[in-house]
Amino acid sequence: MTACAVALAGCATIHNEPINVPMAADAVSSVSEVALPAGGDDLLIGLAFSGGGTRAAAFSYGVLSELDRTVAGSGNPEASLLDRVDFLSGVSGGAVTAAYFGLKGRRALSDFRERFLLRDAEESLRTPFAPASVIRAYNGGVNDAQQFPHWLDENLFKGATFRDLGPNHRPQVFINASDVYDRTPFIFNETTFKAICSDLNSYPVASAVAASAAVPLVFAPIVLASYGNACPAKLPPWVAAARGESGAPPTVRELANAIARYRDGSVPYIKLLDGGLVDNYGLSGFTLARLTAETPYGPLSARNAIRIRRVLFLVVDAGRGPSGDWAQSADGPTAPEIVRAAADTAIDSGARSSLTAFEQTMTEWRNKLVSWRCGLPPAERLKHGAPAQWDCHDLKFFVGRINFEQLGAKRLADLNAIPTRFTLSREAVDTLVTAGGDALRSNATFHAFLGSIDGRVLTAASARLN
Repeated sequence: MTACAVALAGCATIHNEPINVPMAADAVSSVSEVALPAGGDDLLIGLAFSGGGTRAAAFSYGVLSELDRTVAGSGNPEASLLDRVDFLSGVSGGAVTAAYFGLKGRRALSDFRERFLLRDAEESLRTPFAPASVIRAYNGGVNDAQQFPHWLDENLFKGATFRDLGPNHRPQVFINASDVYDRTPFIFNETTFKAICSDLNSYPVASAVAASAAVPLVFAPIVLASYGNACPAKLPPWVAAARGESGAPPTVRELANAIARYRDGSVPYIKLLDGGLVDNYGLSGFTLARLTAETPYGPLSARNAIRIRRVLFLVVDAGRGPSGDWAQSADGPTAPEIVRAAADTAIDSGARSSLTAFEQTMTEWRNKLVSWRCGLPPAERLKHGAPAQWDCHDLKFFVGRINFEQLGAKRLADLNAIPTRFTLSREAVDTLVTAGGDALRSNATFHAFLGSIDGRVLTAASARLN
């Protein structure tokens, strides 16, 4: 009996040692705000892909495919909108799509379905029903950094690191996890890694995506070491300002407190789980980039802020509605249904709050941008590249959400029935991909944006000709 217990304990060892390394001494500098590298035209396009396993990955892939069939009449009239995406954000399954498209661009459309969507990404995972797995779950999680991150790297990301998604890379990619000690978003970007004085460039993309998808108990947390207490890099002014200002937005204040704890050594190890725990829409990166900016136009450059005329933000939401029939009687729900419903309630509530905060932030940003643009003297306008007939008021923001509900009650029910797994049938994958394209094509916000730029969606035949 003792021998069995020892054997099980050995099998239940969690391997989650931090793999992030300190920042090189010659690379240490002040922690700067995030910059969003917009393209060379007058559009700014951002997409946020929600969590939801392969269901979310396939739905967001369908949206990208539809963007590739859409052209716009501003700048280059025959350019696909897919090539004009400036930044992406992803959570869990949505992070897989965001990271892969961010790395490969248009080429991702040719092989993502076969390399990920149709694969069994759970093939390397341990079952939660084996005795050793119960012990592992009690110790932190059934699967650790030896399973899913390695599978993602071997089958999809092939050794890619954040050096391949550097600060000047377009589109810029936000991978979102949750710091479950500080209860804040953890965004894999230069700002966060400089705060912990760690080298982002060498960190594997696969490990970041795995952290974003690390469902509690099924996965042990992905662990990062903070080297902040031995780091000379100065924190940005907004950190001290947010901590000392009672009226600071809660999200900014909480993040500032977390960064301060990373820096003073009180949190030497950061434990990361599923990004959906705090923000299932992955909007925190965009929201914080704006709220922590120190200029009216930040996180854009002044030149980009002068150039843009139309801004499109779309949240691609593959979340499910209520499930089960236990609300139809006084009996139930069962314990598993309660756990599932409680988790879904918390995640959905947080996502709605993040969308509300994001919409408010974008409205305020648009107003500040117009005020700044129209207040520039002629010499400053010329310096920043304003054209001769420039209209400083000509700036419109379009913020929308793409979801299953747009597709009617029957399709909504069918799509909601598809499980949140990292393995789906070919039929389910193709159903979701088609749904993503149809949902974008029928989205009112997207139509309004296209109408403002003389854009159009190509038919399948014309898309092949182009």
